[in-house]
Amino acid sequence: MSVMDKLKQMLKGHEDQAGKGIDKGGDLLDERTQGKYSRHVDTAQDKLKDQFGRDQGQDRPPQ
Repeated sequence: MSVMDKLKQMLKGHEDQAGKGIDKGGDLLDERTQGKYSRHVDTAQDKLKDQFGRDQGQDRPPQ
């Protein structure tokens, strides 16, 4: 079992809290870099949220 699988298992049922943490971390990084890498940070936040599961239907385009 990979580390990512273990993290997903631990966060199951707490996707909203994981999403808030990802947002908070990205905002802190944007603040520290004065927005220089905000486009990259936003992309990373989206990918992390996809990995750990978003709230159902929130910010996710239909598939």
